Amino acid sequence: MRLTTLLLLSVSLFGLSSCDRSPQRSATQSDSASFESSETHSLRQLQETKSEAPSAQNVSLTQADSGNAASQAVARKIIRNGNLTLEVSSPTETQGRIFSIAETRGGFVVTSEMSQQDTQDKSKPTQSVSLVVRVPALQFEQAMTEIRSGATRVLQDKRTGQDVTEEFIDLEARIKNQRALEGQFLEIMKRANTVAEALDVQRQLAEVRTEIEKIEGRRRFLENQATLSTINVTLQTPTQIVNATGFMYSIRSAFSDGVDAAAEIILVLIRVVVALLPILILIVLPAALITRFFVKRVRRGRRAQEEVKAT
Repeated sequence: MRLTTLLLLSVSLFGLSSCDRSPQRSATQSDSASFESSETHSLRQLQETKSEAPSAQNVSLTQADSGNAASQAVARKIIRNGNLTLEVSSPTETQGRIFSIAETRGGFVVTSEMSQQDTQDKSKPTQSVSLVVRVPALQFEQAMTEIRSGATRVLQDKRTGQDVTEEFIDLEARIKNQRALEGQFLEIMKRANTVAEALDVQRQLAEVRTEIEKIEGRRRFLENQATLSTINVTLQTPTQIVNATGFMYSIRSAFSDGVDAAAEIILVLIRVVVALLPILILIVLPAALITRFFVKRVRRGRRAQEEVKAT
């Protein structure tokens, strides 16, 4: 009996212990499975975030670079100048056309000067016209192309560009600092207790304002030069090419030199006669008349004496 009771108690205890262990194992397995699933999900999210992060970073960097490039392009200050030397059939007509080009492009002509020079062929003197044109910087290339289009030959085409953006930004920073200093001096002047302190602050304030005006003048000059480009244009008639070799050319040259020498001699003689003419009229002619008068008088006296002696 006792043995049977002990066996039943041991079997019941073993069953209870096995029941207790199985729920724990299932709970442990379920917890580990949920943990692994959550960990896997988090890892996937992390990988997706990492894979998406470079693309977003690249997009943001690209946008930032494009924005910086656009801001630099807008703020850039470049002084553009051009020099043109053109051969044209009629410099005066081309001069008028350049006036109209400048006005059409929103610019103007600063100076215009015409000169004329004699050549070996006296009937065909050479003409030369010099112009200084100011046009907006955005119309610089178009204006240069239109001015060149009316030339028979382009002798010079020079274009220069000077980037003054750094100097312009530096000037703006200096103006800002000087303005801040001016405001500080104004505040100090309000708190000045004596006349000497007020005069000292006023003197320093005048120096600051003078510096501000000088910097602003330089900034306005750079802005004007960058806004309006300068084009120097020289117009001249085509140069005649002469064959300076050969026997006939030597003869023509010698004959031309002889004619020029004879003309120079004649001109010198004419100048001498013209220069001596007042002397002849004012000095020599009166002296000759006076001398002739006295000579006649002396001759009459001698004749009278001879007649007296003869009688």
